[in-house]
Amino acid sequence: MRRKLLSLSIVMLLSACDQAASSQAGAPAQDPAVDVVTLHAQAVSLTTELPGRTTAVRTAEVRPQVSGIIQKRYFTQGSEVKAGQPLYQIDPATYQAAYDKAQATLRNATALAKRYKPLAEAHAVSSQQYEDAVAAQKEAEADLEAARVNLNYTRITAPISGHIGRTLYTEGALVTNGQSAYLTTIQQLDPIYVDVSESSQDLLRLRRALASGQLASAGENAAKATLTLEDGSHYAQPGRLEFSEVTVDQGTGSVTLRAAFPNPHNELLPGMFVHATLQQGVQQKGILVPQEAVGHDTKGHPYVYLVKADNTAEQRQIETGEMIKGEWLVNSGLGEGDRVVTNGLQSVRNGVKVVAKERQPQAYADATKNLSLTDPSAQ
Repeated sequence: MRRKLLSLSIVMLLSACDQAASSQAGAPAQDPAVDVVTLHAQAVSLTTELPGRTTAVRTAEVRPQVSGIIQKRYFTQGSEVKAGQPLYQIDPATYQAAYDKAQATLRNATALAKRYKPLAEAHAVSSQQYEDAVAAQKEAEADLEAARVNLNYTRITAPISGHIGRTLYTEGALVTNGQSAYLTTIQQLDPIYVDVSESSQDLLRLRRALASGQLASAGENAAKATLTLEDGSHYAQPGRLEFSEVTVDQGTGSVTLRAAFPNPHNELLPGMFVHATLQQGVQQKGILVPQEAVGHDTKGHPYVYLVKADNTAEQRQIETGEMIKGEWLVNSGLGEGDRVVTNGLQSVRNGVKVVAKERQPQAYADATKNLSLTDPSAQ
């Protein structure tokens, strides 16, 4: 009797499970919920971030122009100097003697030329003698000027204003005219140059876009530039693009661009590695799509999922440009009014019906903020 009751209970239990399973199988599947962003065309400023190094506007290597022993040094190493300020004093004794001798020779030559002039007019001396006396006077004047220049060169002065470095020669050292080693260097640091390189292909594409009207000039700020320093901080002073080279480097295929930045506090030093951001133009009808909405297929091609008017999902290939504050600039594939899926992508397939909800601005701001904290490319 117990066995019959147990068998009956098992049969009833299995029957109930089958009914529950068939009931669940017959229930309609719920459409996946997704967040979407409706795209709108807007004016987008295009910028390019390029690595580069700082370079002094002027650099002067101070060398002696006469030979002798250094007697004095007049500057403090690492200080600011002005153009014409004395830096070194070379022993002037021999050059002073040469100058005094040249002065005496000039006096004699001048007196002889004056004496011969009336005599030549009276034919008391030949014209050749008078001409030789005048020539000797001119030569003595030139010798005196050369002696004066050499005497002045014994005091070495700053050729430019700027920041002077360490001295490589001290008092008592022998220096010679024309030596290859410099005594010290002076660099003008305010303003300061930043040299960056851009590929000739990108530069050509930019020029074509501006010429065709696809991009509009950024106006007065077209040459504006900003800097990011080695530690990731932003340099407070904006700069301006000065020029670009007209020759492409055959080894790298790049063109050198030079920007000038104010440097009143010498915060930028020559040789520093920086990133310069250059404003290049404005795309009047640019389409921006959030970075998290863009996927890539097995071949690396970018795509997004759109929600069509009948609430079905459609996968669409796109062409992306540069990243701007956590959003991709779309060159082709999307347009005004398209609804792009940004959240719930794991349950979306091509042709699947979805329940679309417009993403709230605050949620979008939070997503962008989180993205900027985790993805360096979003900066």
